[in-house]
Amino acid sequence: MKARAPGKLVISGAYAVLRGAPAVVTAVDRYVIADDGLVANFETPEVEAALRLLGIAGPHPWFSADALRQDGRKLGLGSSAAICAASVALLHTRALPSLPPDLNSRLGQSIYELTLSAHRAAQGGGSGVDVAAACFGGTLEARLDQADGKFQLQVSPVTLPKDLVIETWSAPLSATTADFVRRVFALEKSAEATFTDLLGAQIEASRAAHAALLQGSSAHFVAALRRQLSALEALGDAAQVTIVLPEHRPLCDSVKEGACFLPSGAGGGDVMLHVSTAPSDRSFRQQAEALGLHLIPLHIGAQGVHILPD
Repeated sequence: MKARAPGKLVISGAYAVLRGAPAVVTAVDRYVIADDGLVANFETPEVEAALRLLGIAGPHPWFSADALRQDGRKLGLGSSAAICAASVALLHTRALPSLPPDLNSRLGQSIYELTLSAHRAAQGGGSGVDVAAACFGGTLEARLDQADGKFQLQVSPVTLPKDLVIETWSAPLSATTADFVRRVFALEKSAEATFTDLLGAQIEASRAAHAALLQGSSAHFVAALRRQLSALEALGDAAQVTIVLPEHRPLCDSVKEGACFLPSGAGGGDVMLHVSTAPSDRSFRQQAEALGLHLIPLHIGAQGVHILPD
C-alpha cells in the first residue's frame, strides 16, 4: 500500500501565527510517497514520535521525499510534515480491518491530531500549519487559539482571489525553521519593547491579508504582503536573523507596486514567492536567476494526504 502527502507554502502570517494572527498556507503538488511494501532506509524523528504515541515498535514505512528536494537539499516545502503525514496514513490503515470506500475523504481528519502531536514532539513545538496542509490539502486559513493553557490550531478552507498568480522561487540554500523561530522569539527576552513593536507590525499585516481574502481583493492582499515583507525585514534585522537575505532585498524592492516578492514562512532564502496578478516579467526573472534563484514549477491547492490505488 502507498500513501502520499503534499508539501506546503506559507503565503502569509509567518511568525505572527504563533501569536494568534491568521496565517494562509497552501498545499502544493509536490508529494512525499510512503510505501508499506518496502523496507525503510531512513527514519525520521517525527515518524518515530508517531510510533511512540501509538505504542508500537514499527516498522517505519519507507518513503521518498525526492519531489520536495533539489540537488540534494530540501526545498523548504515542508518535507518533514509531509513525510510524517504520509507515514502516519499507512500506520493508520494498518490498524483497519478493511479499507472503507470513503477512506481518502476522511483520512486527513483521522490522522491530523496524531500527526500534529508527533511533529510538534519531534520539533519542540511549531504552529503546525505545515501538518494541516499535508493532511487537509487545499488552501487554508490557520490560527492558534489558546484554551486551558494549551494552543489549538484552528484551520478552515479559504479561497485566494482568482486573478492572483503565485510563483515559487528556490535558492541554493536551506534554512531551519525551528532555529529561526527560536532566535526571533529570543528577542522578546532581550528587547521586549522592540520585539512587541516589530512583531505587532507583522501581526497587523497578517490580519490585513486575511481581511483582503475575505473581500476577494487581490490588490489589498498583495499590499498586505508588502507590509509583511517590511515587517519581516525589520524583525530579522533586530533579531540578527536573515529572514530576508541581504542579496535578495534589491530584488524585493524592485518589483512593481502591484506585486510582492517575499519569503515563504520563516524565511532564510530557501523559498521565495512572487505574488501578483500577472507572472513576473523578463527583467525580474533575469535578476532572480543572476542571484541563483530558480522558478519551481508547481500548483497550489493540492490534494491532502491520501492512499494511492493499487
